[in-house]
Parts: sequence; structure tokens; C-alpha cells
Amino acid sequence: MHDGNVSGQRFFLVGIGGSGMMPLAMILRGRGAIVAGSDRGLDQGRVTPKFDGLRALGIELFAQDGSGVFSPEQIVVASAAVEETVADIVAATALGCRRLSRAELNAALFNAAAQPIGVAGTSGKSTVTGMIATILHHAGRDPTVMNGAVMKDFATADRPFASALVGQGAPYVSEVDESDGSIALYRPQVAVLNNVSLDHKSLDELNRLFGDFIGHARVAVVNADNMDAARLAMALPPARVTRFSLVDDSAELFATDMIAEPSAIRFTLVRGGERMSVALKVPGRHNVANALAAIGAALAAGVAIGEAVAGVERFTGLRRRFDLVGEANGVAVIDDFGHNPDKIAATLDTLHAFPGRVIALFQPHGYGPLKVMRAELAAMFATHLRDDDLLVLPDPVYQGGTVSREVTSADVVRDVTLAGGHALHIPDRTAAAAHCVAEARPGDRIVVMGARDDTLSLLAAEMVRMLDVKRT
Repeated sequence: MHDGNVSGQRFFLVGIGGSGMMPLAMILRGRGAIVAGSDRGLDQGRVTPKFDGLRALGIELFAQDGSGVFSPEQIVVASAAVEETVADIVAATALGCRRLSRAELNAALFNAAAQPIGVAGTSGKSTVTGMIATILHHAGRDPTVMNGAVMKDFATADRPFASALVGQGAPYVSEVDESDGSIALYRPQVAVLNNVSLDHKSLDELNRLFGDFIGHARVAVVNADNMDAARLAMALPPARVTRFSLVDDSAELFATDMIAEPSAIRFTLVRGGERMSVALKVPGRHNVANALAAIGAALAAGVAIGEAVAGVERFTGLRRRFDLVGEANGVAVIDDFGHNPDKIAATLDTLHAFPGRVIALFQPHGYGPLKVMRAELAAMFATHLRDDDLLVLPDPVYQGGTVSREVTSADVVRDVTLAGGHALHIPDRTAAAAHCVAEARPGDRIVVMGARDDTLSLLAAEMVRMLDVKRT
């Protein structure tokens, strides 16, 4: 395992349908491991297509009742969120199975690769990882890629859940999560740091984790427009840092002359004395920054600048990242992963660059995060919603387990309303969606936002159908 060779080894993944577990299952399987797993969502009958996709790869799925863990030779992998009392973990303990966290397994594969490329930061990780994947793939580098989101460039009818690529080339590209501190396990050759903002941990702790992460790298690609990221980069020798910026023309990669379109953006890339025009197929200023990060990482990996630009121009986006699901009766429905203040603000800003009212349906991704982010969320909504916009909050996603419900969607709605915003709490999600559809007029954009819930995409598609039959 230390050399990254998993062929013939047995793995059992608890929570195999999770956004971080599924791509790992695909990579292990693609490298010849024997992979099985269980998932609470499978037992509850949720989102079966992704489980069908895993079975099609030759991965055996079991009920989460301990029946799948039957041999001490199995390496049992679980995310930090899985409790010791889950039957599969009880069985693993009884058998003396080797245990790994999701991050420990990914870090072992990553660190064993010939060219590990790590993407960190509070926002934009999945998009930058997807952009690097597209660049390296088209440059013939045949990368292995571990992404937390489905990459539309690699999704096909028979493989709709392309959150991983399994390649034979040197690069192993992975997004690296800071939320549980596991970023400390990774040893990147090329490290991207997109931005540092409050999401999971205190800023002091985040800065220490991110600083160590980029410190290990041969080249650190850093967002000079983010104060904390820029300060961390100053601790490194300048020769090891590639700064990118939308405002500072002294940065190694500088973007200027941005021309936005509703679902695309063009800009001029300035590198040294060289100017190149770049046309992205994804919208928003934040995606210009993401593109610079991806280009910087590709250059550090030895890709020529022309190839890097051509590759990033081919990137068509990720599922659930400002993903246009459909349009009906003059109303567009967009599915988006926005769940923390920064991500939601970027999505709202991208929408507001063009005319039309925004109707936002935001499902918080849990009662815990809601408590932590209440003040920032309310302040962001109050600032970023326009006078005629509408914000609708159903109750947070709840998928079992014990949880304290100190802060609810109603509290956030009250905060936003007190600050002068137009917000409603409609506890039932189906009713909330129906209200958004009923309110929508031609020219409006409905955006469905939230994380940790695959069924939001199904809801967005259903809203397009509801708009289609609605007679205006």
C-alpha cells in the first residue's frame, strides 16, 4: 500500500456513495483492487443510479448491517463522520481488520504518485481540480483524478458519475479537504491554494494547516487576491511560488479585460510580457480565478502555456456547480452546491451580473453548520440579495443521527428579514419548491442551493418540469 499498489487487495468502504468515497472506490477498482461497500442512502432507497454505476464497475454493495465485513484481510475505510457503533465498524473491530479513514487512503495513493498535485482552499477546490483534469487529459498526461464532484467533461451515458479518472500517467490530482485537519497527511509536489475563509475551523488553525501544505510543495500556486493565502505564500522562497490575481498586475498570472456572459466569461491572461485571450465555458469572476489556479498548476506540472489555455477553454463545468438544469416558460433553473457564505455570494454575484430576478431555494446542509454560520449567512444574504429577489429556506437536510436543533432555517429567515431582505421559511422542501415555481415569471432565474444531498439535483429537474406545465 505504501507504494500505491493496491492490486488484489480487498477494501470495504463504509458510506461508499459519499462524494469523497465514490471517486476513491473508482480509483481503487481501476487499479485492480477488490472493492465492496455499504451506504445508508442505499438502505434508505435514495439515489439508486449512482449505486448502479458502482455495481457496473464490479463493486459489490451490501446492506449497512455488518454482513459485508467478513474477513480480517479486508481494509475497512470510513469517513470521519461514521460512528463506531455502525454495524460494519463493529464487525471490522471484531475481526481485527485494518482501518483507514477516507483521507488516510487518499493521501497514501496521492503521496505514492510520481507527480502529486493537491488543490486546497475553502472554495473552488472541485472546479480547479476539474479544470486541471481537463488540461492534463487533453495534454496527453493521462492523469488520475480524485474529485468531490462529477466532471461533466468525462461523464458519459454509461458512466454518469465521473468524479474520478483512473489514468496511467504520472499526475495524481486531488482536492484536499481542510475541514478535518487531514490536509496535514498530504505531500504535494504542486500545491494550489485558492483562498482561505471561515468554513470549518478557526482562521488561525486554517492558516497553520494551509501554510504547512504549501510549504511541502516544489511549486505553490497561490491566490494573491486572498489576504490570508497571500500572506502564507510570503513565507516561501519566491522562486517556489506562482501568484495569480485579478487585480495585481505584478502577479505571475494576471487576468484583465474580463467580458462576462450569462454562462461564460472571456479575459486576457498576462504572463510576463505575453498576453493571451482566454474564453471559458463557465461563468463568473470566481471562475477566472479558478482558471488561473488550474493554468498555474498545469505549468508547474510541465504543460506548455498554449496547451494549458486550450485545455481550460474545453472545461464545461461540474455537475451542481452553477449547473443550468433547464429552461421553461422563460425561467432558467440552476443547480448549485453553494452552502457556505463565500460560495453562495459568488453564485448570487454571477447571477446578478445579468438582468432578471433571482429566486433562491437554499437547503442548509445540517443543523450544526447552520449554528456555526448563522450570522455570516444572514449578513451575506442581506448584502447579496437584490430588492426584488426572493430567498426560500426549507428545513436543513437531516439524514439520521443525533443532532442539536438550536438554530433552524426559521432563525436565518428572521435575521435576513430584519436586515431588509425578502425571505420565507417553508419547512417542507417540496412545498418550498412549489412556491418558487408558482412565484416565477419569465426572465427570472431559480437557483437551487445546498450540499450533502444528492436529491437536490432531482428536485431542480422536477422544478423545470413543473415550470413547463405551468400556464403563465
